[in-house]
Amino acid sequence: MPFPFTLPTTSSFSFSTYFGSDSHPSLPLSASTYRGVLRDALKKHKRLPPPEQSPHLASILLSLNNYVPYLLAIDSGLGSQLIAGEEFDVVLKSTPTVEWRPTLSDSALPGREKGRLKIQSLEFEIYFVLSTLAYTYTLLSRSSLQPLYSSAASSPSTEARTLAIQTATKHLLSAASIHAYLSHRSDSVASPPPCIDITKSTFSALSSLALAEATLLAVSKDDPYPAVIAQDRNKHDKEWMIKAPEIPKVRAHLFARLCLAAAEHAANALALLGASAGKGVGKIDSGLVGYVDDLRRMGRGKACRFFGIDSELGGKNGEGIAWLHAGMHELGFKSGEGEAKKGLSFGRLKKGWEEKREDRRVEKGSHWGADAGRAEEQRVLEMLEKKWVKMNDTINTQAIPPIGPLVATMPSGREIHSLKPFIPPVLDASTLESMRAPPDRSDDYGDGSSGEEDEKQEPVGAFPGTKEDYSSSSTYY
Repeated sequence: MPFPFTLPTTSSFSFSTYFGSDSHPSLPLSASTYRGVLRDALKKHKRLPPPEQSPHLASILLSLNNYVPYLLAIDSGLGSQLIAGEEFDVVLKSTPTVEWRPTLSDSALPGREKGRLKIQSLEFEIYFVLSTLAYTYTLLSRSSLQPLYSSAASSPSTEARTLAIQTATKHLLSAASIHAYLSHRSDSVASPPPCIDITKSTFSALSSLALAEATLLAVSKDDPYPAVIAQDRNKHDKEWMIKAPEIPKVRAHLFARLCLAAAEHAANALALLGASAGKGVGKIDSGLVGYVDDLRRMGRGKACRFFGIDSELGGKNGEGIAWLHAGMHELGFKSGEGEAKKGLSFGRLKKGWEEKREDRRVEKGSHWGADAGRAEEQRVLEMLEKKWVKMNDTINTQAIPPIGPLVATMPSGREIHSLKPFIPPVLDASTLESMRAPPDRSDDYGDGSSGEEDEKQEPVGAFPGTKEDYSSSSTYY
């Protein structure tokens, strides 16, 4: 958590070939220059190994922030809109053609990368660029949270944990605002989008997804149980005694409602992704759909845990255990009682192997948290169930009610975040004034190759480099 988006790549493009400006002649060249920098940064990011991609995100963010004002300035100039109080005039010479590689569309051939898509609209260029900006913010939030799940070093302090979660929340809310802006902007476009990545339903779904993740992080900031589980599993942790977690009764009920709000946002995102797939623009990536469903399950499972803590604090130990069982049911797992009689050794072996594999993913920075935290929440529920069942069997025996009536009494969610509208960046007056001069060089950014030859697609079923690396030599000895 959050979702590990893949940043798209794009072809070279010359704005001067398709756009001109009498009021600001240097604008097309400047836009091409910053777009070329962004293209090179995205291509480099794709080729980096996973551990080196996180530090490179700052370069991607800088390239995007530099390019977006020029892109939006050309779009505003086409409509003769004022920018910084100045008249802006941009004319369209011919229909622009640019290529982007979708990353949310499901590939027709499993295991093979989807090819680049030709788009002939400046509006769709804006969609891809701003979507890439939102993906970058989400990846930055993952980078902030990674030390909290790493077992290669000692557990971070409470202050460091709080700071990491606050930083990640800020990035997620920025991503949600951008997706919401794109969803609203797409209302004014009549032409159908060329792929599912840039449909209105997808934008709305990704906004709901980011808001759900940010809401769960608001709970994680004050939830001590995941930190205790991570500290207990961390071999490098130096604490020999861990204080038992404490949550006030009032806050436990509040946290449960926040988790339910996150689950509602995830359910909304899941429905919108399904709506996107039914509009003839392709299928959404199955990994994203599975992640959103796991996030919905995890939100409801975590809410059940907090309702159980609320009951246990009120002296209703049997009801608290029932809530834990309900949480396991919401996560899609069986409670520990049913598995204690059969296959326990194999289950432990399989679970330990999965945990080690996830730890390796965290260390490599590659697609960790793909289950949206379901496994982590399962460990917390199992820890509490073991403790509470032992207490209920020895000290204060109470009947454990069925989970169905309990789940039916769950209240509605409670919001904690309100999205601030995304304000598109604009060029300042001094930059606009400098572009009134004629361009000092030619715009040759569209003359180079699109980069497809650097990313050769091998025939289906062939190993990479088969022909070049294993072809027979013509030399005879």
